[in-house]
Amino acid sequence: MSDVVGIAGDRIRSFVERIEQIETELKELAEAKKEIFSEAKGEGFDVKVLKEIIKLRKQDQEERDEHETVLDVYMRAMGEADSAPVAQAA
Repeated sequence: MSDVVGIAGDRIRSFVERIEQIETELKELAEAKKEIFSEAKGEGFDVKVLKEIIKLRKQDQEERDEHETVLDVYMRAMGEADSAPVAQAA
């Protein structure tokens, strides 16, 4: 282990290499995710809707309800009450 002024070079290298490995894995996962969305689009699915579903599934019911309430309030404030069912569909 290299020890320059109390700095453990091998330990630093270990951290850096682990982070680089994770960055490589994240890049590969992002590419796989992109391919899945591309496959879904190729089969006629709306990718925006799929992404919205994924976003909603990450939230608990309380978060969803709060989002829908705020969306409804904003839509009504703009005079777009007829558009409110969009929030219910999500």
